[in-house]
Amino acid sequence: MKIAGFGVEAWLNEYETTATTDISQSSIAALTMAEVTALDGHHGQQFYQQLNQSKLNYGWIEGSPAFKQLVSGLYTQVPAANVLQTNGATGANHLAIYSLVEPNDHVIALYPTYQQLYDIPKSLGATVDYWHLQESQDWLPDIAELKQLIRPDTKMILLNNAANPTGCLLDEAFLKQVVAIAKSVGAYVLVDEVYEPLDGTPFVSIADLYDKGIATNSLSKTYSAPGVRIGWVTTPSRELADIFRKYRDYTMICGGVFNDQLAVLILQHRDEILARNREIVARNAKIYLDWVAQEPRVSLIAPQGISVSCLKLDVPVDDETFCKQLLAKTGVLLVPGVRFDIPGHVRLGYCTQTETLERGLKLLSGFLRQYDEPTN
Repeated sequence: MKIAGFGVEAWLNEYETTATTDISQSSIAALTMAEVTALDGHHGQQFYQQLNQSKLNYGWIEGSPAFKQLVSGLYTQVPAANVLQTNGATGANHLAIYSLVEPNDHVIALYPTYQQLYDIPKSLGATVDYWHLQESQDWLPDIAELKQLIRPDTKMILLNNAANPTGCLLDEAFLKQVVAIAKSVGAYVLVDEVYEPLDGTPFVSIADLYDKGIATNSLSKTYSAPGVRIGWVTTPSRELADIFRKYRDYTMICGGVFNDQLAVLILQHRDEILARNREIVARNAKIYLDWVAQEPRVSLIAPQGISVSCLKLDVPVDDETFCKQLLAKTGVLLVPGVRFDIPGHVRLGYCTQTETLERGLKLLSGFLRQYDEPTN
């Protein structure tokens, strides 16, 4: 099996540890252990007492009953039995694709988004057609192109909603059109839903729209806990859930006793965490958009309350060279757009700590000024 290098992950693996001002990440500012455990209302004492009494065996293989019930409650059509715990959303995506896609299958993937969603099917021998995001249409795809791409033998349509790194969101009306097209040929629709909007924009899961819908998610982005490494795959179909169960036995035994307990605590206090994160998104979005408005060498199609953005550069060097030089001279880390097949852009994660964002934007502006100097 051959697979392409994972562009964004390879970049971060090489450069994120050397950055002093990281505004490249896609999560909302991470919670500390103290902040999470304090959610128990007893300064973490209740959490740690429970943990100290837990045996470090395999625990609940598919996720504890409490975890499965809490995740089920995020949907209207997904019973707890159809929730399977995974190693983040990357594990959920891999499990679903690995379980269903075979050599010579035809799949359609939204592009460019999260590389996993098209390169894993390619590595399994599938034919992958791209359904293109259009920068000229605020990074939204054209439903007419999907109608042209769909085939009687299309096995799966893979989406990232909201999309990384562009921040565009497919609304319910649009998703219903996708479902109608998929249903016409019996195709599955897998949607990586780790980026939910936090600005009040309505969001609907594919698992609540389609009996062959597959939703993947995790605690990493919207819930500010990427270090927990807990995600899930869900579907309204028990038949599909059982297929995932079988393949999951070959890829993951359990999420771990500690991680499951922490995930349950986070989901039990979902409302408090989301309230905290809405404040961060709103505050940082204003700072960021004000900066874009006054910075002549950038432009932006604003994300819809989502923690990632795709900033367009107006500079005389390619985006990867720009990012390397920026990091070397200022310590500011961005992700080159070419790592997402979007050259001339960068991923800027504006939902980091506010002071980090402000410092990063100031240093970025200073670095951009070198291109304003007249040449002899």
